[in-house]
Amino acid sequence: MTPCLLCHSESTASFFEGKSNSFHSCSSCGSVFRHPSNFISSSEEKARYLTHNNDVNDPRYRQFVSPITEKVMEDFNSASFGLDFGAGTGPVITRILSENGFNLNLYDPYFHPDKNVLNESYDYIVCCEVIEHFKRPYTEFQLLKDLLKPDGRLYCMTDPLCDREEFENWYYKDDPTHVIFYSEENLRWIKNKIGFSEVQIEDRLIVFSK
Repeated sequence: MTPCLLCHSESTASFFEGKSNSFHSCSSCGSVFRHPSNFISSSEEKARYLTHNNDVNDPRYRQFVSPITEKVMEDFNSASFGLDFGAGTGPVITRILSENGFNLNLYDPYFHPDKNVLNESYDYIVCCEVIEHFKRPYTEFQLLKDLLKPDGRLYCMTDPLCDREEFENWYYKDDPTHVIFYSEENLRWIKNKIGFSEVQIEDRLIVFSK
């Protein structure tokens, strides 16, 4: 059996078989994930990220991340302290929030690898197009919760898992760096098992409250 990437249960089954990748589903937590034998290497992963054209001044890119930036500015003020986790090559969320007086640290294992920022505590954390890359999602979500101050919030954006009959043609699965996909079922599993007090799901925007 192939253990679930999130909950490590062996209650998994084949979900979809592609030409070069297989995906499994978990009946315990509801996750759908890429088989670990199909993961690409760290060097291949970094090379793919470097092909992303993440221009922080691109109006379309700024609009794309607006669900997170608008929600952060609604929930917090410039006296709060945030972390852009998985900031990538173009940390547009940090740029937009900084333009509005907010202060954030950056962390990314490839492009902003200073782990000292993981020794601090934050009022809020933003993870835009990041959580689908988690190869150890339970560990990563536990870390993110631990980094939050009491009443802190974790803002995530990702494409929600599509229906099974649409999966074959779903563009999101075709990115080899995307290894796990999220639905209301496994997001609520994360909320309960990691110990968040609440999770709000609004299409692509997911907000966990500590």
